[in-house]
Amino acid sequence: MNTSKKIGLYFGTFNPIHIGHLILANHMAEHSDLTEIWMVVTPHNPFKKKKSLLDNHHRYEMVYRVTESYPKIRPSDIEFKLPQPNYTSHTLAYLEEKHPSYQFNLIMGEDNLKSFHKWKNYEAILENYQIYVYPRISEGSIPENFIDHPHIHRIEAPIMEISSTAIRKGIKEGKNVTPLLPKEVWKYIDEMNFYK
Repeated sequence: MNTSKKIGLYFGTFNPIHIGHLILANHMAEHSDLTEIWMVVTPHNPFKKKKSLLDNHHRYEMVYRVTESYPKIRPSDIEFKLPQPNYTSHTLAYLEEKHPSYQFNLIMGEDNLKSFHKWKNYEAILENYQIYVYPRISEGSIPENFIDHPHIHRIEAPIMEISSTAIRKGIKEGKNVTPLLPKEVWKYIDEMNFYK
């Protein structure tokens, strides 16, 4: 009996993490064969100056605060330690080396699957890892070779069309965005006076 943990890696800038992210992560934790979901906070890309992107530790802190009450969902700052610019294939290799008994899987939205063939080392990723895809409303179609691929699993999760961009814009404009954010996140943003 293989008791290896099946980890689903959910990557994001989480700027800020919102209820859409949480609903999806929880859905994956409860309705798929994944044991745990790791919310991997992607670091500030030094080559892209994004003024609206909060520092790595603040975005990690929000994810950490939110996931504390979800035993199957954990925050991860693994990519902060890797050389930039980083690629998913490097992160996967690093995690396998660090946790040889865990089985790592990728979680991505349907929109990412449509452009997955443009990723660095995508064939190797597809050959060696399972990919769990959640639905998203997006343009374009899924490449033929991904449609019935044995390593690609489509999960019937709720469609979440909530964007961090719209939340940041709302905060800047003084609108009430509290229904879109877990209370721990709103409290942190409010205390720190972020996105104003």
